[in-house]
Amino acid sequence: MTRITIVSDAWYPQVNGVVRSIENTNRELEQMGVEIAMVTPQDFRSIPCPTYPEIRLSVAFFRQIAKKIARHQPSYVHIATEGPLGLAARRWCLKNRMPFTTSYHTRFPEYVAARFPVPLKWLYGFMRWFHNAGAACMVATPSLEADLKAHGFQHLRRWSRGIDASLFRPRETALYPLDLPRPIFMTVGRVAVEKNLEAFLSLDLPGTKVVVGDGPARADLQAAFPDVHFTGAKFGEELADHYAQADVFVFPSKTDTFGNTILEALASGVPVAAYPVMGPIDIVGEHQDAGALDDNLQKACLKALSCSRTAARELALSYSWEAASQQFLENVLVANNVREPSRFFRRYLPARMKAKR
Repeated sequence: MTRITIVSDAWYPQVNGVVRSIENTNRELEQMGVEIAMVTPQDFRSIPCPTYPEIRLSVAFFRQIAKKIARHQPSYVHIATEGPLGLAARRWCLKNRMPFTTSYHTRFPEYVAARFPVPLKWLYGFMRWFHNAGAACMVATPSLEADLKAHGFQHLRRWSRGIDASLFRPRETALYPLDLPRPIFMTVGRVAVEKNLEAFLSLDLPGTKVVVGDGPARADLQAAFPDVHFTGAKFGEELADHYAQADVFVFPSKTDTFGNTILEALASGVPVAAYPVMGPIDIVGEHQDAGALDDNLQKACLKALSCSRTAARELALSYSWEAASQQFLENVLVANNVREPSRFFRRYLPARMKAKR
């Protein structure tokens, strides 16, 4: 039995790209016959993160975390985040001479620099120290890989993302109708300073701007932009229903490494407007019929109104969690010197295809 222990400081009740990526990957890996054990803040006492109380930081001694990891008897360890749990897991792996993999989900240096006066050079130094100790660091896109290489990161391997295209889909009838003037320009996600939402909310656009989500910046933004419709956080069918009612999905962030919400919008048949930066340029860059990228976000929003909803959906369907999870597992096996990871897939794929029939 192949056992992978995944250590993540980001976990429920947080709802973000890191949590969703791990959750969907775990589901696929378990169908492949891999046993997954999670080490998360749910296992320990935690405190609110400064400036972002929705994120909980684990408070535990190293021996407590080490005992938790060792109890799982992992074949392999993957460290998803650079927080207290990630640091302890890194120390445990080095102490026990166990190769480990990491993943770069968040542009942590830019995230911290947006809140505190810390030089980016120092922050990137910390990130290199953390990730270069691993056997592989997984990244979602070519542009992120190129950026990290330029900052001295090593052992980079690609791990893409997928989409639940049965949940996020075009809908003829709204279950939770938004009775708002058209067109609807919508953004979805964490309402926080690093998401650059003010750049979107301050635009002069026809119709209505809608923000779906919650976070520490919501109260201030809601007061500053009273004409914007804030729905709060939505989940499951209600979230998917909101996406499908948008005319354009606006992604103003310049600090995300991928942008899972871009795929959710595209799968819902909604064209995307964004800056030509990491994430949007990797997903939409060569598919201008499915969205519009421009350094002038207003131009991108207005151009996206004439993009094809069918093309948006078709682009999203080129991503799958099954393919992304196979990529993740192959990265883990190769990083741990498994010479022929294809043998694993030859064992599991026939059984899985048979089960799908």
